[in-house]
Amino acid sequence: MTEPQQPTSDLGHRLRPEATLEVPILIVPGLFNSAPGHWQSHWEQALPQAERVVQENWEQPTLGEWTANLAEVVRRRPGAVLVAHSLGCALVAHLSRISDGRGIGGAFLAAPAEVNREGPVGRLLHGFSPMLRQRLPFPSTVVASRNDPHVHIDQARAFAQGWGSAFMDAGEAGHPNVASGHGPWPEGRALLGNLVERVARERPGAVA
Repeated sequence: MTEPQQPTSDLGHRLRPEATLEVPILIVPGLFNSAPGHWQSHWEQALPQAERVVQENWEQPTLGEWTANLAEVVRRRPGAVLVAHSLGCALVAHLSRISDGRGIGGAFLAAPAEVNREGPVGRLLHGFSPMLRQRLPFPSTVVASRNDPHVHIDQARAFAQGWGSAFMDAGEAGHPNVASGHGPWPEGRALLGNLVERVARERPGAVA
């Protein structure tokens, strides 16, 4: 697959109205949740079919509790595209393993966290270790930056390879959050649009 070396400023693509109506979107934040100015929060507000997966404890994540919460929302919103960030990407991989991907239409995985890293924050992630790398049984896209302090791009690329995901190089964009200037993040939204269109086309009974 050809990998773009830098993100374009305007990819000129948005979700089709038909896809917007057909495919549920589940926002899957990582550690500490996503702030109001975060791109996940912008997308949640912009997409009428989007719903945030809410965890009871954002500061002390436990794999079992987080996975059970995500599984319950997927059960209610079958066929959803999961829009995950950082630790949320590891959560999607774990749920896919135990559920064989049932009910999941696709996954947009931004900046998958390195769950084995050291430090105070790193210790909060160890319960999600190791990062599962088995192939995901649904369409998926991984987006990673070359200078993300939380995951080396080669590591993110290896995750994408194991998952069978399309891999997009976001250039030197830092960690995609409010601090790095990723508010509405139109480039990421365009990539999500491509994925949602693919999922909509591949749904059983979809009209080509």
